[in-house]
Amino acid sequence: MHRRIAPATLAIAAAAISLTGCGGSGQTNTTPPPAAATSPAPATSQAAKTYTNEDLTSIVAGLKDAQGQALTVVPAAQIDQGLIAAREMLKTAVITPEACGVLIDNNTQVPEGSTYAAGASLAAEAETATVLTVFAVQDLSVMTAQFEKSAAALNDCSTYTVELKGEKVTNELKPLDVPVQADKSLAALTVQTTPTGQKQVCNITVSGTKGNLAVTVMKSGAVGAVSADDAPELAQLVNTALAAG
Repeated sequence: MHRRIAPATLAIAAAAISLTGCGGSGQTNTTPPPAAATSPAPATSQAAKTYTNEDLTSIVAGLKDAQGQALTVVPAAQIDQGLIAAREMLKTAVITPEACGVLIDNNTQVPEGSTYAAGASLAAEAETATVLTVFAVQDLSVMTAQFEKSAAALNDCSTYTVELKGEKVTNELKPLDVPVQADKSLAALTVQTTPTGQKQVCNITVSGTKGNLAVTVMKSGAVGAVSADDAPELAQLVNTALAAG
């Protein structure tokens, strides 16, 4: 776990790597939210659009990462398996401050009737992984509530710890200001530090919502392989996915 808690476990199960890396992040349910720059959301009155898992899979299948590599689609059934594993693992996790647990919980709780799909790409030379998740909910108020809880928690979670099976890892969240073409958005850099002071992994997560559709992209890797400079490429991927919906 310790390389990636909930979101990452999700993504790992979702794509053979994290659905929100080094610790926390996330928005709505996808992933990943993390700390962030939040875009003002225009009022919307239209009815929620209906998306099937197949619709969302089609969106993911048409996406490429910043290097032009097509994302490998992860079936919804595989995501379900990852969610189950993440929930079981987190039953024994101790998160301090306790309020920061919302950053992880939101990534493992899927509202009834939700549809979702995920995709991932691996950069062998840089040893980084990019995971994208797309979620659609039936009740927009549920997505809004989860988003707001995560955004509020971030104010108190610049640093938090997760202890699991006797191992405690410190997570540092840094909000990032990156433009996203969305109703609401979140972006953050997370760095994970072991009890010995070693910074072992980090990730950057960008999330955006449009109506009842949410997209989260997370890039993870060793410290130095992933940095805040990667945020714009992730934001572009979020923009492309939301536009396709």
